Amino acid sequence: MPRSRTYPPVRSSPSPNRQVYGSGVEYTPHSPATRGPGTRSNRRDANAPPIQIRSAILDEFRGDKTRKWELNDIKGFIVEFSCDQHGSRFIQQKLESASSEERQAIFDEIAPNYTLRLMQDVFGNYVIQKVFEFGTQAQKDILATAMEGHVLQLTLQVYGCRVVQKAVEHVLPEQQSVFVREIEPHVLRCVKDSNGNHVIQKMVQCVPAERLGFIKSFRGSVRELATHPYGCRVLQRCLEHITEDLIRPIREELHSIANKLMVDQFGNYVVQFLLEHGKPQDKALVVVKLRGQLLYLARHKFASNVCERALLSADIDSRRMLIDEIMMNRPGDGFNLITALMRDQYGNYVLQRALTVSEGEQREVLFAKVRAEVAQMRRFASSHSKHLISSTFSRDSRANIILNLLQQLNVFLRNTLKWVAVHK
Repeated sequence: MPRSRTYPPVRSSPSPNRQVYGSGVEYTPHSPATRGPGTRSNRRDANAPPIQIRSAILDEFRGDKTRKWELNDIKGFIVEFSCDQHGSRFIQQKLESASSEERQAIFDEIAPNYTLRLMQDVFGNYVIQKVFEFGTQAQKDILATAMEGHVLQLTLQVYGCRVVQKAVEHVLPEQQSVFVREIEPHVLRCVKDSNGNHVIQKMVQCVPAERLGFIKSFRGSVRELATHPYGCRVLQRCLEHITEDLIRPIREELHSIANKLMVDQFGNYVVQFLLEHGKPQDKALVVVKLRGQLLYLARHKFASNVCERALLSADIDSRRMLIDEIMMNRPGDGFNLITALMRDQYGNYVLQRALTVSEGEQREVLFAKVRAEVAQMRRFASSHSKHLISSTFSRDSRANIILNLLQQLNVFLRNTLKWVAVHK
């Protein structure tokens, strides 16, 4: 089973029905009254976008690979080039090294009439991002002003959200506050949106905490957010960047439901973040939740990740206590946790992590116990399995499943022995 530690971001794919904005020639179908008798109907939906045809200069640009093009060569066609894959890339590259006059000429063709359109275009959004990155402060202010009243729309749009993120990085704090105020009434909707969550994360990273009024909206909704595929990311950014006075209530709420989050497919990442990046008291509180529960949590698909992280990130004393619990036999029936972990598809990773991080005398004791269990399991697998297979294979179709499982067990035992030998 892959043991990935990061939850990969999920982004929407580009829309196949891209509307091109530019100075190309528009053609609209003839009205029914202008068609002659007997002609075939070519009626189109009245709401359909007009057919766009590339200008001759864009066709030449796309076809001529030998000519050295400059920004002056496409003057008057900046918007159309921005909406073309190759033209957009050309403008982006030129903006990085262009003179202030050339950048202003590009800006004048874009603003103010085409800014919002380009922000939401599959290729045009990259040009706007470059203006935010390399433009003058006055140009950035004009673009930001054009976004006012449309920040939520852009935040929830697959290309517009990228522009909002770039704008948050480069506009002045006062303009950042304008963006935050527009988002604030809809912040939970944005957090749970595949595009909007990236904007919220960027705001948490870049906007001064005292200007992020929406952080208070998370109180009382921490479990809902922590168990959400996008909300769990936003909470991690909050734990990383928000000041103590604002984040304390959220962190306390997290600790109160830590056991429930450990066994959740998304919540476990938030608990892992507390273990890896939290304060010492955060780590101690999580370890307390683990103690006495390792038999269950270490064999859980999601909580086993938390157990591994605790063994890696906890202080030395806490780590020793967790490993002691792994080596302890259960009173009464002598149940051995090491055996249970070795045979479990998730628990064996926790045991391997314990072998890796253990130290000194405790390490020697743990290795000795593991070697003894491996030897016992090998004897069991080599004798009992043969008898079981020979007595059931001919008359029970389930024997195929048993055979496969036992073969996998033998492979696991061989690999475990090799691992112990290498890491001793």
